[in-house]
Amino acid sequence: MPTDTTAASRLYLEDLQVGQRFGSGTVAVTAEAIKAFAREFDPQPFHVDEEAAKATFFGGLAASGWHTAALTMKLLVGGAYQPVGGLIGGGAEDLRWPRPVRPGDVLRLECEVLEIQPSQSRPDRGRARIRVTTFNQAGEPVQIMVANMVVPRRPASPT
Repeated sequence: MPTDTTAASRLYLEDLQVGQRFGSGTVAVTAEAIKAFAREFDPQPFHVDEEAAKATFFGGLAASGWHTAALTMKLLVGGAYQPVGGLIGGGAEDLRWPRPVRPGDVLRLECEVLEIQPSQSRPDRGRARIRVTTFNQAGEPVQIMVANMVVPRRPASPT
């Protein structure tokens, strides 16, 4: 399976192969960041109050899934999967948070190309189905999603 862990250049649809994998750098998660994000976007006790969180389903402070998704986007933007024109999402088929993100976790991600499909109606682009898995420092998945990415096709050379 081809692997590319550094963003050497921007990618066109023709540069992608099914099974190809791309990595990212890392981001550390702090209790302060978890609480700040949650206060603004998801103010539930298990995201904003360490003491209250102990008595909840999570048994302690946990990042909002939407915070995990935002951190995943940050890792994607700085990662090795870099299509020409940017990371243009055409939707997601699946989004799961199999385990919570906790203070002290260090996240990284891996993208795997699942499918490549040139557009029938727009010859200048296509779709790449990408599985994006975000892992914690123990290698455990904390978020898994399958995204449909719009990727430009290589321009035809003038003849």
